Amino acid sequence: MKLIYVINGPNLNLLGVREPEKYGTENYDALLKRLKEHAEKHQYRLVAYQSNHEGDLIDKIQEAYAEKADGIVLNAGAYTHTSIALLDALLATKVRTVEVHITDLTEREDFRQVSYIRSAVAKTIMGHGLQGYTEAIEFLLEGEPGESKN
Repeated sequence: MKLIYVINGPNLNLLGVREPEKYGTENYDALLKRLKEHAEKHQYRLVAYQSNHEGDLIDKIQEAYAEKADGIVLNAGAYTHTSIALLDALLATKVRTVEVHITDLTEREDFRQVSYIRSAVAKTIMGHGLQGYTEAIEFLLEGEPGESKN
């Protein structure tokens, strides 16, 4: 059974509260429920994690590597635009990763146009709301011919 990690960064625990006009009204628990239902339907193991602390996110990426995960869905939140440490963790572990953003960053503030992690991911999905998470998981489950795990 495939293993997928979904790692969420700062403030994503405030979904439904934080700027609902941008992020929607579904809360973090609703996202987790959606992901668990998707995992049951598509027969993969899911590890979902959220932290407001950069080092904790790095630890979870390294855990995904140690557990030989088939992929990571990463919404690094604001750390997308600031964290070389997250980039280094992704480059070191080489776990196939999809970067997800609920909003379309190309339509946001100038400082959100930079993604430090983008150069280490297989794909970026943005602007698809919470559906972007399941799209990312489906991409990871499909895999690529000849692709090997860590």
